[in-house]
Amino acid sequence: MRLLQRLQQAVRAQRYRVSSHANEEMSEDELEAKDIESIILTGTVARRFTHEPRGIRYELVGDTSDGRHAGVVCRFLPSGVLLIITAYVRED
Repeated sequence: MRLLQRLQQAVRAQRYRVSSHANEEMSEDELEAKDIESIILTGTVARRFTHEPRGIRYELVGDTSDGRHAGVVCRFLPSGVLLIITAYVRED
């Protein structure tokens, strides 16, 4: 299974968790859980951070539920749950 499909499948199955840091960033940018889901479901993988002690992280960019361009950084936990590390509205 391709990476993007795996990320999207985790969201569709509600197998993801939002970190406290991501919650803080989401609050600052007025993002909600539905926006995180939308970004991953409509987005593309922009970058892979492969030299990470806790595991590979992925940056996805896509659209929020209200059409803003935004990003999510996430990684899979050993359990297979997708951890949302941070989320933000892009300024481009």
